[in-house]
Amino acid sequence: MTAKQIGGYILPLGIDIFERGWLSANNIFLYGNEDVSLVDTGYCAHERLTVDLVSNALKQYGLSSLSKVVNTHLHSDHCGGNAALSKNFDCEIWIPEAEAIAVRNWDQDLLSFQQLGQDCPRFAHQGVLVSGEEILLGTYRWQILSAPGHDNHSMMLYQEQHQILISADALWEEGFGVIFPELWGEGGFEEVAQTLELIERLPVALVIPGHGKPFTDVKKSIEIAKSRLDYLSSDADRNARHGAKVLLKYKLLEWRSREIKAVHQWIRATPALENVRQQLNMTVEDFEAWLPQALVKSKAAVIEQDHLLNLD
Repeated sequence: MTAKQIGGYILPLGIDIFERGWLSANNIFLYGNEDVSLVDTGYCAHERLTVDLVSNALKQYGLSSLSKVVNTHLHSDHCGGNAALSKNFDCEIWIPEAEAIAVRNWDQDLLSFQQLGQDCPRFAHQGVLVSGEEILLGTYRWQILSAPGHDNHSMMLYQEQHQILISADALWEEGFGVIFPELWGEGGFEEVAQTLELIERLPVALVIPGHGKPFTDVKKSIEIAKSRLDYLSSDADRNARHGAKVLLKYKLLEWRSREIKAVHQWIRATPALENVRQQLNMTVEDFEAWLPQALVKSKAAVIEQDHLLNLD
């Protein structure tokens, strides 16, 4: 079997990457004699494809089943396929330790799904990721690293021997995920800075991000991320507006097309967007009018015949 090469880096045997796009996070398939694991499972609207990807990989590599799923964090684009994979493969689900009570009780006030206006079928967990510990994923042992900022319970996974970082949404090739904790007053700017400093201290040859293609120029990406952080943190309202636009764009990726009236209803029913509206000191009507138009202005959507249409 020919080894995959990424920017001059030869991917070790036992690791496969399913690059998914934006509605579903990337999945990392790790396999060995003792363990077969999948890191992150995509959005629930794509669960059938996620199951098929795993089934095909098991067949391709002559494996009997999936041992476990590991979630870097519990945003719906990273864990929406958990329930389907558990049902199809009877695999364990591992989540960040701080999310254990919320998942056990399926507490919508603690979980992010309802807060962000997204969906995730209920699942149970059998293991927890503890920062500072190690976990076997496929052939290799990986260090579990806390990565607050985008989500303050988020984890990264680092394989020291091959200098691979599974960064989730803490670092992309050109930025990082929305700093959601800032939208509800928990603080996240300083946490993002600390996470970027942690990555900077690690010897990393390859980053597998939560979205986008894997990359090797880590120094350049950290510089871009720091510049982005400076831009957002210098104006809390700017970060809030950015977060609101991303949330609607994400939902539009799922909808593809939605009547403006239904878009307004979704905006009104999404708690994180209500927080943004209050922070921006806008009326409900003004906010509901502004947000779709903000996507249109950034060429992420168009409005035609009273429908908001996604633009890829």
